[in-house]
Amino acid sequence: MELVYKKPEAINANPFPYCPGCMHGTVTKLIAEVIDEFGLREKTIVVLPVGCGTLGVLLWNMDNICSAHGRAPAVATGIKRTHPEKFVFTYQGDGDLGAIGFSEIMYAANRGEKISVIFVNNSIYGMTGGQMAPTTLVGQRATTCQDGRDPEREGYPLKIAELIAQLTTPVYVARFAVNTPQNVRAAKEGIKKAFQNQMDGLGFSLVEILSNCPTNWGVSPMATLDFIKDQTMKEFPLGVFRDKTEEAADEK
Repeated sequence: MELVYKKPEAINANPFPYCPGCMHGTVTKLIAEVIDEFGLREKTIVVLPVGCGTLGVLLWNMDNICSAHGRAPAVATGIKRTHPEKFVFTYQGDGDLGAIGFSEIMYAANRGEKISVIFVNNSIYGMTGGQMAPTTLVGQRATTCQDGRDPEREGYPLKIAELIAQLTTPVYVARFAVNTPQNVRAAKEGIKKAFQNQMDGLGFSLVEILSNCPTNWGVSPMATLDFIKDQTMKEFPLGVFRDKTEEAADEK
C-alpha cells in the first residue's frame, strides 16, 4: 500500500497538549511539515515564548530554547549571530509578541535579523487566563474587559504585521489564517516562503497566523471558525504586506 501521509518527523509522539479545538496544533503541524520538506530538522533551533507556545517543548522534535516572556526575538538574534549556520525561528503568541515583547520584535525586525518569526494571533491571552491582549477585537470580551474591549478605554487592536511592514529592513511580512482547508494551504506556503528566505541568507521574515481559543472565547471550536471569518479577518485582513523578493523580481 502506498504511504500518502505520515506524522512529520519534526513532531514528537506525545499526546496533544493544547485544549480541544485549538489551532496551535494545526500551525505546529504545518511548521513541522515544512521543516521536514526542507530537511532542516537537524540544524533547527526553535525559540519558544511564555504562554501556550511554550507547550512546543512537548511537541517539537528538534532543539529548542524557552526564552523569558517576550524575549524570543532577542534570544533568536543571539543564537543566529553566533551560529549563522543554524536555522532559527521563534514561535510566539499575541500576548508574548505584541505586549511584553513588542520592543523586541520591532527592533529585531528593524535590524533585519536573519530569523523567521511565526506569530500566532488568537486575540487573547490563552494560558494565563483569558486577559485582553493587544490584538483583542473591539467589543470582544476578556477577563480584564468583561464588557468587551472599549477603544476609548483600552485603545484599538494592534496590527502587528502592518506595523512591521512599514519598516525598511524586513524581507517578508504576511498574514494568514487556518480556519479553512484553503487558508491552511495558503498558510503553509507562507511559512515555506519565510523559511526559504532564511535559507537564502536574506533578512527578517514574519508570518502572522490568525488562530482561535475556544476555551477563553467561551464558544465551541466550530463556532470559532465562523468568528475568525466574520470578525477577526475583518480587523486583520489576510495578505502579503511586504515581499522584497517579489519587489526585486519586478524591478528586473
